[in-house]
Amino acid sequence: MISDVLKPAVTRIISPVARFFLRIGLTPNAVTAIGAFCVLCSALYFFPRGDFFVGTLVISFFMLSDLFDGAMARISSRGASKWGGFLDSTVDRVADSSILFAVSINLINQNDSLSIVYLVAIVTGMLIPYIRAKAESMSIECSGGIAERTERAIILLVGTGLHGLGLNYSLAVSAWVLAILGLITTCQRLLIVKRAI
Repeated sequence: MISDVLKPAVTRIISPVARFFLRIGLTPNAVTAIGAFCVLCSALYFFPRGDFFVGTLVISFFMLSDLFDGAMARISSRGASKWGGFLDSTVDRVADSSILFAVSINLINQNDSLSIVYLVAIVTGMLIPYIRAKAESMSIECSGGIAERTERAIILLVGTGLHGLGLNYSLAVSAWVLAILGLITTCQRLLIVKRAI
């Protein structure tokens, strides 16, 4: 939803940076892998320690790499590749799950039952792209739903960032919103596939 609205404007902004990365020898796949690795390391370093605000800033910075790899693939002479698309989709799951998992570690260490809600968000975060991939393997377009990856990432990082600033209940609110929207999106995609079969 948000991605579709903002994509044209964002593409115009990031294209010059994407061209620069290509000129210095970076490949789209390298940017994908480096960005995901840095998100993973940042999440597992900052969030279990309780450094939510700084962690959110660092993770948000590295998640921007996801904007550049696609633009680089489109601009490059080789164009987009099946391997690049597969790699991007796979490491996105790793990056997203690592953030939720890192928050869960912090909550588990404090015996906070909110960790269960984050585990639900991890499961739905895996199910949503899986349903799409499985549907597309059956030649069914299945990209709909109330909360796709961009929306879920924003909700998650706003929650962790505000928690880091000391705003009470922001972590709980974002967790419940993520879990509920994740369940709704999962059901929506299941219905899309059911109607198409």
